[in-house]
Amino acid sequence: MNTPIQFPTNYSSIIERIEQIDAKQYERTRNFINGAVTYLSPYIARGVIHIPQIKEIVVAKYGRYISEKLVQELAWREFFQRVWQHKQAQIFTDLKQDQTNVAHHLMPTSIEEGQTGIEAIDEAIQNLYSTGYMHNHARMYTAMLTCNIAQAHWLSPAKWMYYHLLDGDLASNMLSWQWVAGSFSSKKYYANQENINKYTSKKQQNTILDCSYEALPHLEIPTILKATKALKLETVLPVTQTPLIDNSLPILVYNSYNIDPNWHKEKIANRILLLEPAHFKNYPVSKKVLDFILALAKDNIPNIQVYTASFDSLKNLAPNANFIYKEHPLNTHYTGKMEPRAWLFDQVNQYHGSFFSYWKKCERYYQ
Repeated sequence: MNTPIQFPTNYSSIIERIEQIDAKQYERTRNFINGAVTYLSPYIARGVIHIPQIKEIVVAKYGRYISEKLVQELAWREFFQRVWQHKQAQIFTDLKQDQTNVAHHLMPTSIEEGQTGIEAIDEAIQNLYSTGYMHNHARMYTAMLTCNIAQAHWLSPAKWMYYHLLDGDLASNMLSWQWVAGSFSSKKYYANQENINKYTSKKQQNTILDCSYEALPHLEIPTILKATKALKLETVLPVTQTPLIDNSLPILVYNSYNIDPNWHKEKIANRILLLEPAHFKNYPVSKKVLDFILALAKDNIPNIQVYTASFDSLKNLAPNANFIYKEHPLNTHYTGKMEPRAWLFDQVNQYHGSFFSYWKKCERYYQ
């Protein structure tokens, strides 16, 4: 068993992880569970580092041609963000067409417990619980088994995975599940046991997925996947003191998607990590994820104060202050000065219904 990946929260270790990227190995091995992936997604999702920052470091080291596959994969995250910008709350619904062959809108119990009988998937789920991380290929396998074999609608299981992911990003997570389930893609995604064995170094046989690709779409729901449950996901937020506000200074508003230690680093300001109860009620995360968010803020942003309250409550503490925040689909109720996020391809800001069409536009700016 490999040593579980760790996710340090100090900024120097995060930057070191960027500098250790091997773009050649990444291109060759990224689809393998033990491949040379970057393990940067939790820091990208939380806004600690930015995709252009990664690109600049990697391209300077390997050149544009060798770095292209890594940049393309990073662009997937940006693609999902653009879809979210344009479609807003529609990303929580079947976006292109209804998911077909849906038996229920619950969570298959054996998947939630990591007891499906597919060793690679069960190990990935247990690893998710222990580390807050799951390899992208394992996420696809898990979503495929859940939606296309167990015939669950994607939304509830997607919320379950988001709850546990340190890199939980609502756009990337929800739209990836929809891509697998066929409601944000032209067809459902399938993988059989042979494929899973290839990319996970397993030799398992005689499982519910040990059949041809032609047979997979026609399987009856396996007995082991029939039991279901309604999920009860909640976040217990810390009880915080009212922050001390210097009314003569601007207020920089951070949140779980913006923990950027370089954001106005030299500015003298009030710095508030805002944890809004309404947000976490709608999109709950586990204690492990919340602790990670708090550690990232406290370890990297001097004098930041954590405040569990609504934006309006924060605003009422200093109604005449200059509030500054970063644009994000979850921040539409903020008021004050909105600043843009860092984009890899800020010129490509239209809605694209597929990554292929999006990337075709991005390529001209990358080259």
